[in-house]
Amino acid sequence: MKAGAVEIGEAKNSTPTYGVNKGISILDFVLRLLAFAGALGSAIAMGTTNETLPFFSQLIRFRAEYDDLPSFTFFVAANAVVSGYLILSLSLSIFHIVRSRAQKSRILLVFFDTAMLALLTGSASAAAAIVYLAHKGNAKANWFAICQQFNSFCQRISGSLIGSFVGMALLILIIMLCGVALSRR
Repeated sequence: MKAGAVEIGEAKNSTPTYGVNKGISILDFVLRLLAFAGALGSAIAMGTTNETLPFFSQLIRFRAEYDDLPSFTFFVAANAVVSGYLILSLSLSIFHIVRSRAQKSRILLVFFDTAMLALLTGSASAAAAIVYLAHKGNAKANWFAICQQFNSFCQRISGSLIGSFVGMALLILIIMLCGVALSRR
């Protein structure tokens, strides 16, 4: 072997990374669009959820709305913030398609993607705890399950959680893709 030879797998320019990084950038763009759809759909589904049930007569009614519980309000606000961020980050994602070797903007995106993932995870977890109590209740705390009475309310909030968890999974994939693109430079 020659002195100064590189190890196997570390040869300079052994594979062209331009096409791979461009493909990663296009996939990043598509995943951002899908995550935006999941977060925005979750915010809209939760924010428009309400149900009213008559009690004994039409004069006395029980009402369930998302803003009756602070966890759901936090969920709607967090999903709206994440949706806004994902729409704004699409411009950088387009920039990465054009210039696939850009690194500083990718590092910035990884930082903000991670912050948005944390926000989405916190809000979805808080809402999931309330949805669990709505479905199952807690006999020790005298919290009764309300989903037998407010069936469409519970179906909509459960569906909203699914969209948010899909958005979380997509954000995790986006962060991993950015890491792969940064390591391929």
